[in-house]
Amino acid sequence: MDITGRKLFVKALQEEGVDTIFGYPGGTVTDLFDELYKQDGIDVVLPRHEQGLIHEAEGYAKSTGKVGVCLVTSGPGATNIITGLADAHYDNIPLVCFTGQVPLSLIGNDAFQEVDIVGMTRSITKYGVTVRRREDLGRIIKMAFYIAATGKTGPVLIDIPKDIQTAAGPAEYPSNVQIRGYKPNDSVHIGQLKKAYKLLRSAKKPLILAGGGINIARANDKLQQFVEKTQVPVVTTVMGKGAIPTGHSLYVGNSGMHGKYAANKAVSECDVLFSIGTRFNDRITGDLNEFAPKAKIVHIDVDTASISRNVVVDVPVVSDANLALERLLGWAETKDTTVWQEEIAAWDKEHPLEMRREHGMTPQMVFEHVNRTFGDAIYVTDVGQHQMWATQYLELDSWHQLITSGGLGTMGFGFPAAIGAKIGNRNREVVCFSGDGGMQMNIQEMATAVVQGTPVIVCLFNNYYLGMVRQMQQLFYGKRYEATCLRRRKSCPAGCKGPNEACPPYTPDFVALAESYGAHGIRVEREEDIQKALDRARTYKDAPTIIEFMISSDEIVLPMVKGGNPMSEMILK
Repeated sequence: MDITGRKLFVKALQEEGVDTIFGYPGGTVTDLFDELYKQDGIDVVLPRHEQGLIHEAEGYAKSTGKVGVCLVTSGPGATNIITGLADAHYDNIPLVCFTGQVPLSLIGNDAFQEVDIVGMTRSITKYGVTVRRREDLGRIIKMAFYIAATGKTGPVLIDIPKDIQTAAGPAEYPSNVQIRGYKPNDSVHIGQLKKAYKLLRSAKKPLILAGGGINIARANDKLQQFVEKTQVPVVTTVMGKGAIPTGHSLYVGNSGMHGKYAANKAVSECDVLFSIGTRFNDRITGDLNEFAPKAKIVHIDVDTASISRNVVVDVPVVSDANLALERLLGWAETKDTTVWQEEIAAWDKEHPLEMRREHGMTPQMVFEHVNRTFGDAIYVTDVGQHQMWATQYLELDSWHQLITSGGLGTMGFGFPAAIGAKIGNRNREVVCFSGDGGMQMNIQEMATAVVQGTPVIVCLFNNYYLGMVRQMQQLFYGKRYEATCLRRRKSCPAGCKGPNEACPPYTPDFVALAESYGAHGIRVEREEDIQKALDRARTYKDAPTIIEFMISSDEIVLPMVKGGNPMSEMILK
């Protein structure tokens, strides 16, 4: 018996075990929403903007390990998710995004709300297609979920014309698909892996570089076991933070542009760099000619295309992190790395990660209170200085998870992603760290958070500036603070060099804004009030809370390596 495309769409979601879909209605998807209305098993979350929608799906996917599902209309509905698709592409987040499309007969005629969304997003999706035959709909949806969740995970886009949704066709939804040309790697070359381990075993100063691939594969426990068996120190990328507990004796810290001094020194001085699940982007390597100059480099990654693309490596291994570590654990033997660990510890003592404490509240103080307060939490950051402080000072273990935007660095990601994480994890506390700039990019999602009953705690660092850009202007552009002061008005004088007594008030009042949405707002200006604010926010179970921490505009993220410079050339003061 034939059924309509819209019925098969809902049937497919049910067969895939989808329990939540983030959707915004419009003319070309009204049939799909009407069909969703008739069932009870899939929760339809209505955000307030499509960009917020896809970031919520990202937060849901990253926190649960499931595929995030989006549904938006054609034209502007589709184009509004492009930033999120790019973000998910660079951070390997599994999404299936459905877009409506004008009827087949109107495609190419510049019809109302017609865009070639598949063409626009070809470079930032694993797979994208417009469904042109009703009989292909089930197979294409099955392919979408399979492609999104396997191999190097990522976003898939399925564009469904309106007449395909209403046309009759086969009711069957396939249980599996065979895709010619797409064969995710599910094995590891034992010879290459043995070669890699032999190199590690022979090293005098070995170092493991753990990237986001460890967290994506959820291979954290295996990595920790391997590290403890071999006694090899570990550094992480920003996306790899949490790959091993931050309190572990063999964990050095983050490496890279804002990495810990000891971590960057270790990369520069090691003789074997054993990397797992990183693509060696420029924020990690700096000047490629000076990256890990004394080391033989092993690169284990699920994506063949990532290996030797940025850094030419000595031993490439194409494998999922879980599978590679499982094999490595079978061979692992203890190494005596005592002298090497002592050398790293001396670097850490020479230049510890520490902010000044003598002149009022600092971001480090806030994170120290957060670390003491939340025992089982999902942390989500936006993008900017606060993101780097979070990756420096947050303590992570198996009870804590960190979600952030790494590859694209998307301001406006944090708050909606936190809402998505809370929707997927109703029984866990979710804490979002944001800046006053990024928070305003998707502040409308406060309404979504309120109506969804998601009591996310937002730690908002307000320094009156777009802080990360201001930091570069302060250090490298002669304190010419162009277009970064968020208090600046037309009446302000030209050539301002920073805050003074004549500065106008800040807009908006975040506490009042939160309360206008039906949420809660708290402002903190002194260190002694940090804990009281966190404790108070945790008592609110009905709606989100914004805790606005007023920090100095002069606070900057250190260490810092200027873009393009070697990682050994760190600005420390």
